[in-house]
Amino acid sequence: MNIWEIIVALILGIVEGLTEFAPVSSTGHMIIVDDLWLHSKDLFSPPVANTFKVVIQLGSILAVVIVFKERILSLLGLSIKTSTETGGEKLSLMKIFVGLVPAGIIGVLFEDYIDEHLFSVKTVVVGLVLGAILMILADFVRPKEPKAETVDQVGYKQAFGIGLFQCLGLWPGFSRSGSTIAGGVILGMSHRAASDFTFIMAVPIMAGASGISLLKNWQYFSLDALPFFIAGFLAAFVVALISIRFFLKLINRIKLVPFAIYRILLAGLIYFIYF
Repeated sequence: MNIWEIIVALILGIVEGLTEFAPVSSTGHMIIVDDLWLHSKDLFSPPVANTFKVVIQLGSILAVVIVFKERILSLLGLSIKTSTETGGEKLSLMKIFVGLVPAGIIGVLFEDYIDEHLFSVKTVVVGLVLGAILMILADFVRPKEPKAETVDQVGYKQAFGIGLFQCLGLWPGFSRSGSTIAGGVILGMSHRAASDFTFIMAVPIMAGASGISLLKNWQYFSLDALPFFIAGFLAAFVVALISIRFFLKLINRIKLVPFAIYRILLAGLIYFIYF
């Protein structure tokens, strides 16, 4: 393990931490940073490099768990705080489950098709642009007075609706958080309520998918690759912890249009470099 490999791991972990939960597409950024510049698959075999991306994603997930620890403990009935302090009696596990069902079904049915046909530079560029359009639309059609100002006020219909929008996030480049936050805003949630619901909903679905991937690729955790994995995991965790807190403080003020503009610029950059 040389110093460049550790630097690559840190850079990729930082990119993951910054982009996984912001509505800007972590896939698009990985194309720019890894595929075009760092080439982690040249440092290790493709299976090890792909396993690394699962590991750093787990770092981002852990950051969400830390940020929403009281809320998650409340949902599990383990919080030492009162329900008044956490609002836990209103946001239920059933609402989270309802939100997970649509994308869970579509993901299982079409996983092989998505992996074989949708993971290309062209589809990512299309996803970036279409996701940006959805986000701009959300800011223009959103109700003046949100029906759900906080995540505790999200109803079952809204939870299911945001789950339907999450299906769009299965298209690489569309961004799971971008599609669900935009969908939540269209359905009458405040930007902060949609973001909170999106992040909490991400924990079981991403942890489950990452856990399955790790079990399938456990043989690639060699001693040589372990420092690479650990560096990336820690970088993703620390940066995600900071960026999630910053994003949640910012989203109600700036809304989605600035992120949409950034996505369009990113799509143009990727298209220019590749084509």
